[in-house]
Amino acid sequence: MKRVIATVLCLMLALSLAACGQTAAPAATTAAPTAAPAATEAPAATEAPAKLSGTVSTDGSTSMEKVIGALGEAFMEANDGVTFTYNPTGSGSGIQAVQEGRCDIGLSSRALKDEEKAAGLTETILCYDGIAVIVNPANKVENLTIAQIADIYTGKITNWSEVGGDDAEIVLIGREAGSGTRSGFEEIVEVKDACQYRQELSSTGDVITTVAQNPGAIGYASLASVKDTVKALQVEGVTPSEATVKDGTYAIQRPFVLATKDGAKLNDAAQAFFDYVTSPEANDVITAAGVVPNN
Repeated sequence: MKRVIATVLCLMLALSLAACGQTAAPAATTAAPTAAPAATEAPAATEAPAKLSGTVSTDGSTSMEKVIGALGEAFMEANDGVTFTYNPTGSGSGIQAVQEGRCDIGLSSRALKDEEKAAGLTETILCYDGIAVIVNPANKVENLTIAQIADIYTGKITNWSEVGGDDAEIVLIGREAGSGTRSGFEEIVEVKDACQYRQELSSTGDVITTVAQNPGAIGYASLASVKDTVKALQVEGVTPSEATVKDGTYAIQRPFVLATKDGAKLNDAAQAFFDYVTSPEANDVITAAGVVPNN
């Protein structure tokens, strides 16, 4: 009997242990990983414009020295990586220099001739300049007509007393052959190749200095270059000035021209200079130099 009871107890204990072993542990909960936020793409950096550098070479008219010098200086101040040069050789030499590729821009104080254009040059009018007829400050004469100027330079009038001045010989001073100032003066006054010059000088400054030192002298010079060491005469009763050149009432005036070679691409610095001087942005500098902007 005891053996039967012991067997039953063992069986009940085995069943109890089996039941406990079948109780499942709660499943572990694994959280899904949270996706990292997408990285924000940084905006592309804006590249700074390249700094302008290089050289700009000009060659030609001595009459354009004041205006081209002022424009070159202003351009270099705004572009400190650029070197600007000006070679004052005269209009004819400047035109030849650009034709031969020895400079970027030629400077002429006269319009280009048909044969120069046919040879592959383009003219761009930068501004207009009056050509002043100058005498020594001691000269009593104040006004001359175009006809009187023509007669003086062709030797028909040889004494200042014939035009209201003192009894003194007229000494004719002019520029050298090839000068744009000479060409402009002779064409406007209609005395081309007929002038009886006492002296033919190679620059505007030399003409002014010579007239200033000779009481009987008469010469002509760019209005922008005239100094108080000489006297600029009225022509046909009109005083040479920026205003009278601009309104066309002063008779002796001519263009200041930039000459470039057809089909020859300017370097970046020279092109930027050309664009600047022919834009309204340069007008104040041009006007301050005593000439009249074209635009």
